[in-house]
Amino acid sequence: MSGEVPRLEVRDVTVRFAGVTALDGVGFTVEPGSLHAVIGPNGAGKSTCFNVLSGLCRPASGSVRLGGTELVGLPPHRIAALGVARTFQNIALSPHLTAAGNLMLARHRLTRAGFLACGLRLPSARREERRHAARVREIAEFTGVAAHLATPAGLLPYGVRKRLELARALCLEPAVLLLDEPVAGMNGGERREMARTIQRVRAGLGVSVLLVEHDMDLVARLADEVTVLDFGRRIAGGTPEEIQRHPDVVRAYLGTEAPA
Repeated sequence: MSGEVPRLEVRDVTVRFAGVTALDGVGFTVEPGSLHAVIGPNGAGKSTCFNVLSGLCRPASGSVRLGGTELVGLPPHRIAALGVARTFQNIALSPHLTAAGNLMLARHRLTRAGFLACGLRLPSARREERRHAARVREIAEFTGVAAHLATPAGLLPYGVRKRLELARALCLEPAVLLLDEPVAGMNGGERREMARTIQRVRAGLGVSVLLVEHDMDLVARLADEVTVLDFGRRIAGGTPEEIQRHPDVVRAYLGTEAPA
């Protein structure tokens, strides 16, 4: 997470599944260092959008550019190597590994020592492992999971596991962080702690954050810009205040008329 953060530009992205259009010409821009939220009712295309950005789904048409690099057509590991990391709506940790083990596993992409050097425990490999372990502890402290590093992930409380997954994404040293419903299933206290953690990530690490979330209070509190999807189409974009007053958003997302 060093150097200049590139702009993420999504342009005219269309995705079809068996004749059904999941995304229809969707476009938006995540400015460097900003927090951009994507909202919409269930089935609006939010998760499909994230799958396109992370390389899990190839669109029928459109462009996704990170700085000067086109991401469409690249495999997920290559997109991750370019600086895009993602959390998932359903926690995707290795339950039998400790919290530290999950974070160290994420550092594997950044390992420079070869297989032979690691296998023989050469001094260069040991030094690199110590550097990764130190960075893992820094990120664990930053995200509030340092007290749980020795505990198997599957034994941790739900809220801690959600923050551990965020920490694991940060262990990839991303320029752009994709957060897929980071407070889903949390109680009020856990939601507030996660919100504070996301704010620290943005302010302290300088990464761009793209957030998919149903919690409108969280979106209003954290987001600089909001893109609204409905039935796979972008129906509005703007600041949280502008979105809350937009009549199409009020009808589609809240099911009521906009205030006069």
